[in-house]
Amino acid sequence: MANKPDDYKTLGVSKSATADEIKKAFRKLARENHPDAGGDEEKFKEINEAYEVLSDEKKRQLYDQYGSANASQIPYGGGAGGYSVNFSDFGSWQDILDQVLRGEGVMGTDWDFGSVGGRTSRTGGTGGTGARGFSFDNLNDFSFAGPNARTQRAQQPQETTAELELTFDEAFSGTTKRVNLRIPGRTDQLTLDVKVPAGANDGDRQRFRGQGANGGDLVITMRIAAHPAFSRKGADVLETAQVSFAEAALGTSIVVPAPDGTRVRVKVPAGTQPGAVLSVKGKGAPRVKGTGAGDLKIALDIPVPTALTDAQRRALEAYVAAS
Repeated sequence: MANKPDDYKTLGVSKSATADEIKKAFRKLARENHPDAGGDEEKFKEINEAYEVLSDEKKRQLYDQYGSANASQIPYGGGAGGYSVNFSDFGSWQDILDQVLRGEGVMGTDWDFGSVGGRTSRTGGTGGTGARGFSFDNLNDFSFAGPNARTQRAQQPQETTAELELTFDEAFSGTTKRVNLRIPGRTDQLTLDVKVPAGANDGDRQRFRGQGANGGDLVITMRIAAHPAFSRKGADVLETAQVSFAEAALGTSIVVPAPDGTRVRVKVPAGTQPGAVLSVKGKGAPRVKGTGAGDLKIALDIPVPTALTDAQRRALEAYVAAS
């Protein structure tokens, strides 16, 4: 976590930047650093990771408070003196408590119980109220099930969830990703080859029977990173193109990039209004369920000129007078 670049510095924005300012900065940097445009792939990845955190309100709050949006890296105890703990490595809370009650080491330390009714503390920490100290007072106030009941609960199949990060292109074209996961209750690491179908959507899930904790199911959710030029709405792909005021009024044709790496020519009819959307059939993402592909939808941005030459001004004035 200490070596991770500051996400605000990566995007070149202040910590008080608005969501629109963050999005604008991301799009500019992503366009400049995209590998297809000759940019550095690592820098592009760093920009995407920073935007993924700062564009999400909850992740940004965690990042601002702890310096990380990854729950497994948030310092226990908060602030200075804390340390990072990934509790998923130790199983469920019941698993951890069972280890404590058996007097086994948890998180690489030893536990000294003394008497059940007294003060229980973890040795090896700072003690007292420090960030590394643990203390349970009056353990006799708690009610614990017998060992057989605990063992039965610990051995029940449990659904385990994980997320798979994908780029826009990986989800669009499909790919196979090898993932390594720590599953509670397993001593070894689980390695899976996850086949991502072409046209996968953000939030799509794959279920792996029997691969979760204690023989339960493992559910992997697809998470697709933002793209500087394209966005998805189901199988449809959206992008923005700019035409001048005169081109929109008189009509023209433009060439735009398609998400499959090709370029397509699109006719802009005379009299096109700002915000108009043009469609190219079958140039969107493949449909995961069904056949064919969605459409490429191009939203037209028609800026109003802010500076006119004398000749342009006279021509517009003549047009207004004749209207």
